[in-house]
Amino acid sequence: MDCRYFVRLMHQYLDCDATKEEEMQLRVHLASCQACKQHFQELKRTLVFVQSLSHTRAPEGFTERVMSALPQERRRTRWTQQFKRHPLLVAASLFIVLMAGSTMSAWTQGAGRFEMSAAQAQNLQVDESKHTVIVPAGKTVEGDIVVRNGNIRVDGEVKGNVVAIDGQVYMASTSHISGEVEEIHEVLEWVWYSVKKVFNSLVNR
Repeated sequence: MDCRYFVRLMHQYLDCDATKEEEMQLRVHLASCQACKQHFQELKRTLVFVQSLSHTRAPEGFTERVMSALPQERRRTRWTQQFKRHPLLVAASLFIVLMAGSTMSAWTQGAGRFEMSAAQAQNLQVDESKHTVIVPAGKTVEGDIVVRNGNIRVDGEVKGNVVAIDGQVYMASTSHISGEVEEIHEVLEWVWYSVKKVFNSLVNR
């Protein structure tokens, strides 16, 4: 038989997993193979050495002295470890904080100023004196309509979202809006709307 088979038998024998028959096969082979006999002797010496180490004990107080000699871990290092363990969570948190800060700034800067954005503005009627955007009856607007510091009156059809920031959305019985209708009156609603808008734009790329 191949010597590799008997090397496996050596390990089984030393682990006390070999059967009587396997032990007999190993003894017969070791009597006729000098290389395997030498390898078996080395394995036995290694096993005896490892077993002797398990009985060795460190001097009394050794562990305490080593632990006291170690430098104290700084709090900053712990925070750094947390950042390294959860990089995506940290990145998401920073993004939300920065996004909230910029949107709150935009909220205060745009206070009182009438603004309107739409993909098809030519199909809309804008009454700036009344701060009102109108979707006329019989007209269809593709895409979102967003009005700030004004109202939206929908008499026709909008294939998208209708959002009034610091304003109202009025719908006639003939109107049809395929997307969402939102009225935003508070800073937190504005922040949430902005975060959703950015997230949707990233997903739809």
